[in-house]
Amino acid sequence: MRFLLDDEQAAFARSLDGLLTASDTPSTIRAWSTGNHAPGLALWARLAEAGVFALAIPEPYEGLGPLPVELTVAFVELGRHAVPGPLVETVAAAALLSRLAELGDASFAKRLLPGLASGESTATLAMADGGPYALDADAATVTLVVSAAAAPGAELRIAAGHGVARASADPARRLSVPADAGEVLAAGPHVDAAAAYATDVARLVTAAQALGVGLALLDRTVAYVKQRTQFGTAIGSFQAVKHRLADTLIGLEFARPLLYGAALSMAPADIAAAKVTAGEAAYAAARTALQLHGAVGYTDELDLSLWLRKARPLRDAWGTPAQCRARVLGV
Repeated sequence: MRFLLDDEQAAFARSLDGLLTASDTPSTIRAWSTGNHAPGLALWARLAEAGVFALAIPEPYEGLGPLPVELTVAFVELGRHAVPGPLVETVAAAALLSRLAELGDASFAKRLLPGLASGESTATLAMADGGPYALDADAATVTLVVSAAAAPGAELRIAAGHGVARASADPARRLSVPADAGEVLAAGPHVDAAAAYATDVARLVTAAQALGVGLALLDRTVAYVKQRTQFGTAIGSFQAVKHRLADTLIGLEFARPLLYGAALSMAPADIAAAKVTAGEAAYAAARTALQLHGAVGYTDELDLSLWLRKARPLRDAWGTPAQCRARVLGV
């Protein structure tokens, strides 16, 4: 099946690409990785003004959505430009609070969602089955934690602080352990249902982010092999190089319709299929980029490294390939 963006969606993607191209994201990423959040939060405000976060939030809470296809379009561009920050987690937190409101508990949606839509606040989200860490809690306004409770059903709380931020495989993905104490917002089976929905939304936009990273890696590698020469000719003319790049392109283009198909259906199995396919394609693009760039690809000074280091964490975030395959198979 072939999915094409309409004119408005395509224009939205171009506008985000233009905004991010003019924003010097490599320097923003490097600053973020050192704990300097000012450039990243300034970029966050511009993205919010463009309506990116409002796409995940229903209109009664000052949002524009939920519009999963447009949100997917946005996150492909965010991945293409490797924008740092708890982007996925903010959208997942919005999905969690929105679904809780639909299930009858709207007080916290009214309190928190307008700020997320406008960009005045940021959020990160840690799930009980996703490990002990929250992404970029040191930069987030609010850290939400879904954890198992003594009573039937999960518990949702706002963590009262967090531990020291730790570096991960991607230096721009800073991990902290949320504090055990904090305000309890809700508990019970409806939290489980809302958390499951939030996980699906997080998987979808993570898949979009991964696809964008893979596309950027491919574009940069194609440009490089046209310039690098061996034996007096560009290495891009060698058949082995062409075949490797073609395989990478096929993987990414195969992921694209699965991604947009999942955004249309929002079926958990479709989302899991898109997540595993986009994640594996992005990781393959990273391996291709590293091989064809040679030794220079290992250097931190090269901007390529900012994308290379995102591919593996995004592949595993919000559902490893094994977990997503099991979801597709209904295991």
